[in-house]
Amino acid sequence: MWYLIPPVTRALIMTCGLVFLLQLMLGDVLVVWFALWPFGTEFAGPGMRTGFLPWQLITYSFLHGSLLHLLFNLLGLFMFGSDIERLFGRRRFLIYYFVSVVAAGITQLITSAMMGGPGYPTIGASGGVFGILLAFGLYFPRRTILLIFPPIPMPARVFVFVYAAIELYLGVTGTAQGIAHFAHLGGMLGGFLMIYYWRRRPPPRS
Repeated sequence: MWYLIPPVTRALIMTCGLVFLLQLMLGDVLVVWFALWPFGTEFAGPGMRTGFLPWQLITYSFLHGSLLHLLFNLLGLFMFGSDIERLFGRRRFLIYYFVSVVAAGITQLITSAMMGGPGYPTIGASGGVFGILLAFGLYFPRRTILLIFPPIPMPARVFVFVYAAIELYLGVTGTAQGIAHFAHLGGMLGGFLMIYYWRRRPPPRS
């Protein structure tokens, strides 16, 4: 089963898992340097002081706040990433994933600056996963997806629309604190813009 997963999706799953193990061993060190910190914030750790750094727009996506957080994102990568990687090819899929990650990060930075909220860092692969989810809904619109809770089957395109609407509602109302809802939407937006660009100027597959 493991070797049936395409190589880039498999590598992303393995990297996220290994980084989580490092987080358990090293504590807050990785969060200090590699989580996505809002502009103008600083974090004081043991002998360390840092805030936003450019590479965090990529590295935050490999960090996770809990085992459940990690497992949900890895499940999304496994369920949707495999089909999208087979469709796009390795190189194109990797570009698409990290464009979604960066777009999610930029969206979170802008939202945090506009709302003037507390300087909490953002971590998790959800921005990339939501970009992949959007691509799945666009390219496999009639594929049935069964929700975990509640267990309701629905076409992929309906699932993507409903999920995006829920994220927008939760983000605007602030109902579910501690979750970067606008980052999820930013990942979808980045993925949509990448697909739009490729449809106009499709890159070579590899």
